[in-house]
Amino acid sequence: MKRDKKINQFAKRLAELSKEDGVVTEARVNEVLAGLKQSAPRNHLPLLKTYLTVLRREIARQTALIRTPGALAPEAIGAIEASFTKLYDRPVRARVEPDTSLIAGVTIRVGDDLYDATVAGRLKRLAEFVN
Repeated sequence: MKRDKKINQFAKRLAELSKEDGVVTEARVNEVLAGLKQSAPRNHLPLLKTYLTVLRREIARQTALIRTPGALAPEAIGAIEASFTKLYDRPVRARVEPDTSLIAGVTIRVGDDLYDATVAGRLKRLAEFVN
C-alpha cells in the first residue's frame, strides 16, 4: 500500500511539471517523459499508468466540453472560456462537439461539473418541480 501512495504522489508531481502557466502542454509532457526514460525508475509501468490517469483528469479540469446541436459563434466560445476561467480561477479552454440529439441549448462539462442549458434539461427540471 505504501508503494502505491508513493507512485500516486510521484505521478502528481510529474503532472505538475507537465504544466506551463497552469496548463498541461504537449511540450512539457514530452520533457517529463524524456526525463523518465533517462532515469528509468523502478515500477515504471504502474507509474506511467498513474501519470496518464492524473494527466487525463487535469486536462478534463482545464477543458470546457461544449455540446450543442449547431455551430457557436467564436465570440460565444470566447465568452464561455472567459467566464469559466474566472469561475474556476484557472485557465479553461473550450472544445465544441456537435450533438444532434439536442433540440436546442448547450451542455458544458468542466471536469466532473455538468452545466445543462438545454430545452430537454429545463423541461426535466420543470417536471421534477411540478411532481
